[in-house]
Amino acid sequence: MLDGGLATEMEKHGANLDDHLWSARMLIDAPEMVRRVHTDFLRAGADVIATATYQASFEGFAKAGYKPAQAERLMRLSVDLADLARETFWARTENRSGRLRPLVAASIGPYGACLHDGSEYHGNYGLDKKALIDFHRPRMALLAETDVDLFAFETIPSLLEAEALAELLQEFPQKCAWLSFSCKDERCISHGEPLSEGIQVAEAAEQIVAAGLNCTAPEYVNGLLDSLPQVATTVVVYPNSGETWSADGNQWSGTKCGSLPVTDWFDRGARIIGGCCRTKLDAIVRMRAELSQHVKS
Repeated sequence: MLDGGLATEMEKHGANLDDHLWSARMLIDAPEMVRRVHTDFLRAGADVIATATYQASFEGFAKAGYKPAQAERLMRLSVDLADLARETFWARTENRSGRLRPLVAASIGPYGACLHDGSEYHGNYGLDKKALIDFHRPRMALLAETDVDLFAFETIPSLLEAEALAELLQEFPQKCAWLSFSCKDERCISHGEPLSEGIQVAEAAEQIVAAGLNCTAPEYVNGLLDSLPQVATTVVVYPNSGETWSADGNQWSGTKCGSLPVTDWFDRGARIIGGCCRTKLDAIVRMRAELSQHVKS
């Protein structure tokens, strides 16, 4: 079971994320809040928590006035906070009953995340593969030096960026990753390519251990899973709440879907399941309970 919307829960605790650094802003303003929310998701049933680095980059921190050494310290802090939450949670014997030791994933958002303009939902950056590799390399190199268990390449909008990340990952043979795409309908990722082609990128990369979709409207998930041929890789699914992000208004709009049909996703092959933006703690509790009961029945 994955965690849910890290930024959503921090906003619930009073965080102001109206900033191009988004959730990474709390590494500066309120690191204890980051640790607290990681802990809350573990208590809710998450077996994997993702660091607050989705929108973190050397370029983004520089824009906020932070030097490279300060940016490095903050990104390392994101790992320390997640690891502290995990180790403190796991130190309590009562938390181990029926549970796997939680993993910490280093969140690697797409190039579009640092632009803070919603382009992770279309991927029309105008960059070639080399430029994308050059952008992602410094952050990945830094995070590869930490004790994170794996990378989470998430909300990836295009095949080109997926190919860039898969190629770059080979420079860090000690790490593995999952690869998940943002999708625009029941068949295609945000840039327009079929999700099935994105899964093929993952299957061709030895270090990518799971692939699927995230930050996608829940009503598209069944169709997307049905569009996939039989795949060898583990399938990951963690959609958003059903609302739509507006970069112009810097806010979510629309209506949340009802209950997330996690048992449908499981029956269609998903094995790593959670939530993305606007998915709260109670949703993770409910999804874990429903999946547990479904697997037993």
